[in-house]
Amino acid sequence: MLSTYAAYQLTTQNLDRSLTIVKSDPMVERETAYYKENVGKIKTPEEFVNDSRIFGYAMKAFGLDDMTYAKAFMLKVLKEGTDENTAFANRLADKRYVDFADTFNFSRHGKTAMTFTKAQQGTVDLYMRQTLEENEGSKNEAVRLAMYFERKAPDLKSVTGILADSALSTVVRTVLGLPDSTAMLNIDKQIEMLKGRIDIKDFQDPDKLAKMIERFSAMWDMNKGSSAAQSQVGLLFSGSSPTLSADLLMSLLAR
Repeated sequence: MLSTYAAYQLTTQNLDRSLTIVKSDPMVERETAYYKENVGKIKTPEEFVNDSRIFGYAMKAFGLDDMTYAKAFMLKVLKEGTDENTAFANRLADKRYVDFADTFNFSRHGKTAMTFTKAQQGTVDLYMRQTLEENEGSKNEAVRLAMYFERKAPDLKSVTGILADSALSTVVRTVLGLPDSTAMLNIDKQIEMLKGRIDIKDFQDPDKLAKMIERFSAMWDMNKGSSAAQSQVGLLFSGSSPTLSADLLMSLLAR
């Protein structure tokens, strides 16, 4: 079996080839064709969330498929957009909701919101990347975590953003050598702990980011490399993860 870092490199260093394999999957082809053909016809947030295939495709693209059931929550995200500082998405610590609301910005663009490139091909591209990460996770969940961290960490603005995303926080705890039990501490204590151990600017440095991923991979294989441990990581990307629940997201309004 390849080490986590070797498997991560094998996939990411041949990213175009890896994505081509994803695109050729019959189910991916079918759902993508439906999305491309119909997304531009949607005029309102309500039409969006009520088309289960279109909405599900978009939610998966942004790594939010575990929240597809929360239509009222997502309607609030969509209707308020991102232009106002007090908009719902802007008050959530998890930046994925800002990205989602900005991509499908009915508040700003009204009935034309779904006609822009980022709502169409841009979302398709994200869907392919998300699917690739899930596929790699079926073989080694730590590779999925590493790929997700590589993609999302550079956009982090604060340690609160780390704690709002259970996958990112798992990677960071592993890199820092912190026990999983720290996730059960009071949020304020976790924020204080991370602020004392990391510089958020390091995530924007490609060299430092690469070293973090290499360290994460080594630490993961050393401490959690068993199949039993890996099987639990899937919960970080599913509705079973409490850190992705609507209730906790509401409690992590940007500080």
